[in-house]
Amino acid sequence: MSTSEGWVATELAEEFPRLGVVWMTVEARPGKTPPGVRQRLRDLSSRFRGGTAVAMRQDPVPWAYRVFFRHIGLDPDVNRTPVEQAAVDRLIAGEFRSRNLVDDALTIAVVETGVPVWALDADTIEEPLGIRTTVAGERLGRGVEATPVASGRLAVADPAGPLALLFDEVADAHGVRSETTRMTLFAVRVSGVPSIHVEEALWTCASVLAAR
Repeated sequence: MSTSEGWVATELAEEFPRLGVVWMTVEARPGKTPPGVRQRLRDLSSRFRGGTAVAMRQDPVPWAYRVFFRHIGLDPDVNRTPVEQAAVDRLIAGEFRSRNLVDDALTIAVVETGVPVWALDADTIEEPLGIRTTVAGERLGRGVEATPVASGRLAVADPAGPLALLFDEVADAHGVRSETTRMTLFAVRVSGVPSIHVEEALWTCASVLAAR
């Protein structure tokens, strides 16, 4: 397995020089979370308490995503960054609750590194991935589940069209499903986030998915 660097539309690369999408494809199936991963979530929960959550946003990587959110017109105190949303969910629930292997892998990756990762069904997309703005008349994803999307939105896309709005859920047609056997994991890099952190997030997610 290796990671690949995606493309960024010219106008976005000029406005956000460090913006990027990095992905890797892994052989993995969804399913129940094995005991070892559940224990890892419990260990994270015990280390991640209220004080940690409050101080976390000042750490370099979470702060970089907060800054980027403001640059694209999102208030991170209203539309929380993925790592801050995970922190809030943990405080509300009292723990990082185990849901399933894929969701737990994504949670562990973002909590341990600060870098959010998303998972796609690799057999429903085309490579390479990139970041661009949507155009009038496009739909998010393909097939009967595809929904219209407003023009001018930032999106992760493949050559055939948008797959996910930036920092949002992936299109229904391209998410991981019960029959998935290959997953494409992707992370969005912004200014202030070292590439090594992005790589670590992807590899962390892949290693959890390999746990059985």
